[in-house]
Amino acid sequence: MYPLDLSKKVALVFGVANSRSIAWSIANILHEAGAQIILAYQNERVKKSVEKLVSEWDNSFLVECDVSKEENVVKTIDEVSKITKSIDIVVHSIAFANRDNLGGQFLKTSQEDFKTALDISAFSLISIAKHSSKLMTNNGGSILTLTFQASNRVFPGYNVMGTAKAALENEVRQLAYDLGESNIRVNAISAGPLDTLSSRVISHYHDMKNAASNRSPLKRNITHDEVAKTALYLASEMSSGVTGEILHVDAGYNIMGI
Repeated sequence: MYPLDLSKKVALVFGVANSRSIAWSIANILHEAGAQIILAYQNERVKKSVEKLVSEWDNSFLVECDVSKEENVVKTIDEVSKITKSIDIVVHSIAFANRDNLGGQFLKTSQEDFKTALDISAFSLISIAKHSSKLMTNNGGSILTLTFQASNRVFPGYNVMGTAKAALENEVRQLAYDLGESNIRVNAISAGPLDTLSSRVISHYHDMKNAASNRSPLKRNITHDEVAKTALYLASEMSSGVTGEILHVDAGYNIMGI
């Protein structure tokens, strides 16, 4: 059990697919801190996997949400409102690009593939923030998303996802401003390379991971748990004065010039 007490908090977490999901590590640590967890899974394909993960949890709920259509987000938040009167924490850990766009030349990205990546990976944060914030009535709350340094650097193979992360980070600042008067904080964790279901299909992923390990000041890669602990901080009152920030958890790799 971590010393931060979230026993009176409700967290809505988007993006859990399996035990390697960053969203799962975050959901798990929030649960350990006492928060009630509501997991929003993408579709029936991943439902059984998510159900298995929370099978031993008390007081947790699952809701389906395919964020590719905003009406699905509206429906999901309506379902959440029937579970709880208010929520305090929202975790957005959603990203997608067609596999063919995660390798080769960025300039070959089609208009349709560009729209898909930006819609699901970036616009979904706006949609989720807009509708979930209506339930953040218990003196505000914390909205958290996940980004990557490819938002402002070139990582060959990451391609259109880097563009999507750049948009996502700008949204963090815009949403922090819009929701600040409601005492809702919006922040992002810029995590170093982590082994997930999605990362395995990125061309040159292992090169990215090796570079981070070799060149970062800590001379290693990060862990899922390190990202989760940072999320716990951002979700708690320990970070009550922090909003609009992109907080790096990458063993210091982002500070290096070579």
